[in-house]
Amino acid sequence: MTNADYTSSRSAFPIPSADMLSQLPTQFFATLVQNVNREIADGHDVINLGQGNPDTPTPPHIIRSLQESAENPLYHKYSPFRGYAFLKEAVAKRYKEDYNVDLDPETEVAILFGGKTGLVQLPQILLNPGDVCLVPDPGYPDYWSGVAIAQARMSFMPLLEGNGFLPDYEAISADDRQKAKLMFLNYPNNPTSAAAPLSFYEDTVEFAIQNQIVVASDFAYGAIGYDGHRPVSFLQAPGAKEVGIEFYTLSKTYNMAGWRVGFALGNAEIISKINLLQDHIYVSLFGGIQAAAAEALTGPQDCVTSLVAKYASRRDAFYEALSAIGWQAPKPQGSFFGWLPVPEGHSSAEFANILLREAKVAVAPGIGFGSHGEGYVRIGLLSDEQRLQEAAERIGRLQLFK
Repeated sequence: MTNADYTSSRSAFPIPSADMLSQLPTQFFATLVQNVNREIADGHDVINLGQGNPDTPTPPHIIRSLQESAENPLYHKYSPFRGYAFLKEAVAKRYKEDYNVDLDPETEVAILFGGKTGLVQLPQILLNPGDVCLVPDPGYPDYWSGVAIAQARMSFMPLLEGNGFLPDYEAISADDRQKAKLMFLNYPNNPTSAAAPLSFYEDTVEFAIQNQIVVASDFAYGAIGYDGHRPVSFLQAPGAKEVGIEFYTLSKTYNMAGWRVGFALGNAEIISKINLLQDHIYVSLFGGIQAAAAEALTGPQDCVTSLVAKYASRRDAFYEALSAIGWQAPKPQGSFFGWLPVPEGHSSAEFANILLREAKVAVAPGIGFGSHGEGYVRIGLLSDEQRLQEAAERIGRLQLFK
């Protein structure tokens, strides 16, 4: 048989597949992207508010740092397995300045290939098959992915508007409290845009100690708060580092989503476990990117102030336009998302389909974030004010909010 005979065949034998792959959650938003792309391919002008991808470029001084660093021969070699000390020192400095949190760069900071990597890795590090992980509902779907890979079980914590979209720890069953080993939290919240006060994190530390549950705070939107309020870090709560860690990313703060720079911060034992797993998978980030990331963290921060002001201006303009068409909802407290109730008589998926089909406006249906997301849609403040206002006007023409 010739090589051509082999290559013409689809497969010489059945290719095995690990059971884990079949247990991964469905990527709900892949369908949303396909539907949007189909409308665009048909020649329609779609205003895409369903995305979570920053729409403005990385600040110039950070780009210049990468350009200069790329010419440094030191960075053409493998980076240290656990990253350069200067980057870990930079994020520790930023946390001290922004949140008055002290971090040991060597033992309490791990460099990640984006925050998502750490969120998916953590359950693999801490959970065995059958262990329980407490997960917010609605919540970021990639929490589910890490739990599925670990073959653990999720217990969902409802985030209800009546409780400020904070979990009610008293409502968690005694059985799940006993079996749970890990809990994910995320404030400012995706998708609800709610913020958490320090008192909530103080209660969380107490709950974690009483039930021996590791806390994982997803602080991806930690720089984006409105009306003069800076988001609170979980690590600001007394005792937080004794019970958990926080994930931080440069994706949103500095418009560096494609650069894939994130951090795990806090409990030294957990950080050590993350580093151990990553030693077997990565040889850290390209050194030039690490240098540029350090410049982002230690350089001028006016770019962050301007970015938050831009989102605030977009928020105010959009919500004013929504109010004009009769779509009422509280303004976001943080993040660059809005969480809006669907009109009575519609499911979130059905309503999102109507907006895309008839108004050419894409939104993310709440059901994609969990069962308690039903009844809402998520919008992103990731278009300029004119496009956001136009989106509201298009939706208003449908007369759905009389």
